[in-house]
Amino acid sequence: MEIRPTTEQDRDVFIDTLFAAFGRFPEPPAERDRVWSALEMDRALFAVTAEGRPVGTTAAYSFELTLPGSVVTPAPGVTAVGVLPSHRRQGVLTAMMRHHLDDARARGEFLSVLLSSEAVIYRRFGYGPATTTHRLTVPRHQAAFAVPRGAAVPVPGSIEVLRRAECAEILEDVYDRYRRTRPGALSRPHHWWARGAGRPPVSPASRYVAVHRDADGVPDGYATYVIEGAGTLTVDETIAADDAVATALARFLLDHDLATEVVFRQCPPGHPLRWQLADIRAARASDETDWLWVRILDVPRALTARGWLTDGELVLEVDDPFAGEHGRYLLTVRDGKAECVPTDRDPDLSLDVSDLGSVYLGGTAPSTLVRAGHIRAHHPAAPLLADALFRAEREPHCLHWF
Repeated sequence: MEIRPTTEQDRDVFIDTLFAAFGRFPEPPAERDRVWSALEMDRALFAVTAEGRPVGTTAAYSFELTLPGSVVTPAPGVTAVGVLPSHRRQGVLTAMMRHHLDDARARGEFLSVLLSSEAVIYRRFGYGPATTTHRLTVPRHQAAFAVPRGAAVPVPGSIEVLRRAECAEILEDVYDRYRRTRPGALSRPHHWWARGAGRPPVSPASRYVAVHRDADGVPDGYATYVIEGAGTLTVDETIAADDAVATALARFLLDHDLATEVVFRQCPPGHPLRWQLADIRAARASDETDWLWVRILDVPRALTARGWLTDGELVLEVDDPFAGEHGRYLLTVRDGKAECVPTDRDPDLSLDVSDLGSVYLGGTAPSTLVRAGHIRAHHPAAPLLADALFRAEREPHCLHWF
């Protein structure tokens, strides 16, 4: 077996091999060309037999990831991973993942991300679940908002309803400004929007868009939605400059005539909606799942790249079995910046690189992984110090599908 790069001429065979791995057939040609038009064939790989037959695929998108502190960094997004059923459990996936991680390092990238189809696959390659998402469902007859004492004055501005085809540039611009401020958010390159390569609202699927504009008429938020079935209004995503804009959009959606219930997909942890409603039980949470997985490729670079909210020192002993690496690092944080250097000091915490990926964006408290038996704390104060250091300014959240 050989792992080889692909070219643009391999695109159709690549897609056919990927779908065969999942036992499915590709979409009709027009849909197939749109969905897969964003593939970067210079970052795609084939696993081929000695006879030259493709039996496995993997690829990567060149994204940017926002870290705590509003730091934006390159982050390849692994995608299109598949191995034909006839060649599974023969080291094909391992070889492709090793090739991808080596290529990312050669490009100077210090982390990699993916969305995992199965939760048990990627931890052995050093990836850890770093963000979660869930949906909230609100029956319209229970959608009245509470008015707490001292509630803030509603944000000035207006909401306009447009069709997806009428406001593509607004969607792209508002999302790009939003993703630069949200830990865990990924970029959506212009060619994704231009080609409609993705799920709504990136795709050209028919959607209504509630566009919020500030007092000066500048778009600062949107929600894309459709009403289906017996009156279920499904919100693909809500993007807002701040909580006040998000609240204005939620009020608008929950007041929509002819809707029996409103389903907010892709909600971050700690979403405030249930606390804003008069009936705290009205917003039912469901389908909570991991979303973005993070793989650290260079521990010192990763830890010095992100922003920090608390000063302190921590010695981390990090084991990376897949890369065959083991290191001990002194993390020192002062005034929001970090230094990370090798050290011989006794460790405060010992952890796998996959667990470092889970805590890296601030979405998982290190103390939770200590209690779960993933991280070993060498003294009682270490987990609380790690919690304080690794927390982010807000919950990390990723909306982008790839």
